[in-house]
Amino acid sequence: MMIYAKLFWEFFQTGLFAVGGGMATLPFLYDISDRTGWFTHAQLADMIAVSESTPGPIGINMATYSGYLTAGIPGAIISTLGLITPSIIVILIIAAFLYAFRDNEYVNGAFYGLRPASAAMITAAGLIVARVVFFGVDFANGVNLKAAVLAVVLLLLTHVITFTKKLHPVVFILLAAVVGVVFKF
Repeated sequence: MMIYAKLFWEFFQTGLFAVGGGMATLPFLYDISDRTGWFTHAQLADMIAVSESTPGPIGINMATYSGYLTAGIPGAIISTLGLITPSIIVILIIAAFLYAFRDNEYVNGAFYGLRPASAAMITAAGLIVARVVFFGVDFANGVNLKAAVLAVVLLLLTHVITFTKKLHPVVFILLAAVVGVVFKF
């Protein structure tokens, strides 16, 4: 029973402070991994891949996945509820006081100030993911050549080759899934 309370609390904190969308939850998930040992950094990289490939918000998908790894289906439900509860509370409070704060310069300033913090958290998450993908968790094996070649190919397909620029993102997700299975990423 204690694991469920811990899961809820960890993901409640993540939901409370991860401003900027699902990718902003990554630094919190790495911290949870380091402090609790519930999942490894390699498993977190798998979570990102699965969460990006499945429908729904990435942050919620990752909370559900990590909760499942930690404590099965009840853990998945508890961690998801923990992540979304702060948002629900904040939305209810804002809805109740919307007109009072609508034109408040302090509130507008606070939201304006959250933008760079959100951008920094997303950038940090992207750099952590890139490090794990290209170098592994501990840098011991050098550069992952398969990942580097795939990154160059995707860069060319999405930014240089003109006919692929008009393809729907789902096409790239499906192709990436196939490449991942074939080349055992």
